[in-house]
Amino acid sequence: MLKPLLDRVVLEKIEQEKKTASGIILTDVSKEAPSMAKVIAVGPGKVEDGVLVKPEVSIGDTVIYKQYAVTTVKVDGKEVLICDAKDILAIVA
Repeated sequence: MLKPLLDRVVLEKIEQEKKTASGIILTDVSKEAPSMAKVIAVGPGKVEDGVLVKPEVSIGDTVIYKQYAVTTVKVDGKEVLICDAKDILAIVA
């Protein structure tokens, strides 16, 4: 398992449905890369002006992230994403 440093977050991609709500099957060419993921690890935060600022996300949160702001790595045969907390746009409720 990865232990992220500073305010970095480790994410696991959530696979998008290959079928729309109305039953239309999407091909790989027609759909965008998913930008939703589940948080699997969170760093301790970073120090700004002498104060530790912790990331606002928690393990288990489903989030939307900036597509091109992540680093993809393989750990134990599983592909995960690493990004800065500032590159997470929203928590899905």
